[in-house]
Amino acid sequence: MSAVSKWQRFEEELLALQEQHLYRKIKVIESPQSSHIRYRNRDMLMLASNSYLDLCDEERIKAYAVKALMEYGTGSGGSRLTTGTTVYHTQLEEALARFKERESAMVFNTGFAANSGVIPCLCREGDVIYSDELNHASIIDGCRQSRAETVIYRHNDMADLERKILERQGRQGLIVSDGVFSMDGDIVNLPGLVNLADTYGLLSMIDEAHATGVIGATGRGCEEYFHMEGRIDILMGTLSKALGAEGGYICGSRTLTEYLKNNARSYIFSTSLSPVIMAAAKRALELIEEETWRVRRLQENIRWFCRQLQEHDVDASSDTAIIPIRIGDEEKAMRVSEKLMELGFFIPAIRYPTVRKGEAMLRAALMASHTKEELSAAARAIAESIRCYEG
Repeated sequence: MSAVSKWQRFEEELLALQEQHLYRKIKVIESPQSSHIRYRNRDMLMLASNSYLDLCDEERIKAYAVKALMEYGTGSGGSRLTTGTTVYHTQLEEALARFKERESAMVFNTGFAANSGVIPCLCREGDVIYSDELNHASIIDGCRQSRAETVIYRHNDMADLERKILERQGRQGLIVSDGVFSMDGDIVNLPGLVNLADTYGLLSMIDEAHATGVIGATGRGCEEYFHMEGRIDILMGTLSKALGAEGGYICGSRTLTEYLKNNARSYIFSTSLSPVIMAAAKRALELIEEETWRVRRLQENIRWFCRQLQEHDVDASSDTAIIPIRIGDEEKAMRVSEKLMELGFFIPAIRYPTVRKGEAMLRAALMASHTKEELSAAARAIAESIRCYEG
């Protein structure tokens, strides 16, 4: 077999992606993540970052990270259960547990590693996992890796979920859902989900990657938003979004975290995150608690931006920092995004397989540091760019 033929099918698939306007290219940012970035040698307004509280480039966090760097160096040197746990790792986990009002917390290398490690660890053959149809890919992969039966219920549809539970009543299992859905930006029906979990003796697990630092009066996430503190069995989240650092975490009972430390493969067999990153996340969490204005400002920006879009006849609304602007056609979404880039607004198009085919969108993501003037200008530019490619 020649070298050419070995790669032919892959090259053909890449060509097909280009023809369908689904080919992906990396965008190289030339500055820190903040409300303004440099891209292609230009200053642009960033409207796509998950750094919702604009903490990636915060001076006090960087100074604290430098302190950790000088004390502990760059790497951890091993897995958490061998040589990879430092004082900063344990201090961060203690701070996360306090913030989420839980007995214990543990840090994973990424949010993806947390979901894909925890779900198969807790669910075994004979169990049932009930998963929302719009859950994140990391949850989907965690379900696939488990030997449990996975049952997909209609998005946020508690009646459909209960019907499916009743069909399998008496079996142990887990209900798992995004807290804030990463593409549509809507919020889980937490009262309904927890009620069903408690009624039928199932564990409840919520992925709060896009909820922590964003919803709730002080940014503590879904439980605070719904005034249901302490009701979720397994809280998962990330350090890489509102906290501006890197990593994932699980909060819950001490029984939960001790079990995961002894059984979760993505935790046991991964080299630990750098103490520098742990220090940065710890300081960011402190600032979220100390400076609650950041969360309030973000929530004000969300309301303002949605109103501005609606005033320009763009059908968009959200209660979270993720505002989907639906385009539909993949080619049109790419053209609108490119037009906005030309105008100085960084908003990439989101296409299949992240969303369904024919449901391409712009996914605007706001920061607490955006000004009302910037958001008004962005809303106007979005509306004008969409109109350019109508018809």
